[in-house]
Amino acid sequence: MIFVRDKGQMCNNMLQYGHVYAWAREHGLKTVSMRFSYKYQYFRLCDTRYHHFFSYVFAKYGARWGMIPVVDFDEEGCVSSEKEQQLERSRLVVAQGWHARWYDLFLKYRQEIVALFAFHDDIEKRVSGFLSDGLRIGVHIRRGDYAHFHNGRFMYSDEQYADIVRQYIDRYHPAEKKSIYICGNDPAVDRSLFESAFPDCCVVFPNGNPGEDLCLLSYCDYLIGAPSTFTLVASMYRDLPLYWIEDPSRQVTEDCFKKFDYLFQHIY
Repeated sequence: MIFVRDKGQMCNNMLQYGHVYAWAREHGLKTVSMRFSYKYQYFRLCDTRYHHFFSYVFAKYGARWGMIPVVDFDEEGCVSSEKEQQLERSRLVVAQGWHARWYDLFLKYRQEIVALFAFHDDIEKRVSGFLSDGLRIGVHIRRGDYAHFHNGRFMYSDEQYADIVRQYIDRYHPAEKKSIYICGNDPAVDRSLFESAFPDCCVVFPNGNPGEDLCLLSYCDYLIGAPSTFTLVASMYRDLPLYWIEDPSRQVTEDCFKKFDYLFQHIY
């Protein structure tokens, strides 16, 4: 059994677990996510066998007391045959670190990973109430911790987000019925700014928890946001085109949008 441990936020944990799950699946081994055994209880994975608080406590203290070996993936490019052998040969082992990466295997078992992270019915039900006909554009506004992430490089204003979305829909979808879903981690988003910027659209602020926001974004047709694993994972569910804003002054074109299988290999 491989217990998967990481200290990142929800979508970082989802990607890290997906990589280890895919490697273990290829080698006929079982995995448990320590984080999803007690936290982020939005997904079907959390209801599966061994995903409960006792597993988290057992692995945490077993590793701390030296009863369960730990394999670290804390540095970029650190996957090696030696570490893989340790994972394969240990009856119980903890795999930890953000750089546990097996891209090809992740893509091979992608649909299984998506199924594991299917949302609970109550989340799907709440999100369904927001979904409307026509083109759906999901916007994820990431601030908070992004004041310091990469020295604030991706800390964009409401005006910048609105301008980018306006450029895109005016150029490519001017005549369609459109809904714009504004999600994010900043409660101070200027709602009136977005509503006035898009009088021809239905602008929705769902105010969901992280699971609900992720689910809602996964039902959009296009996603726009600062580089973040949150939008990346949202795009994973239905292979949605995603525009990671790296330069807010860049003219928005269809080429700005990429798919999951490219972006998940180019995470900041």
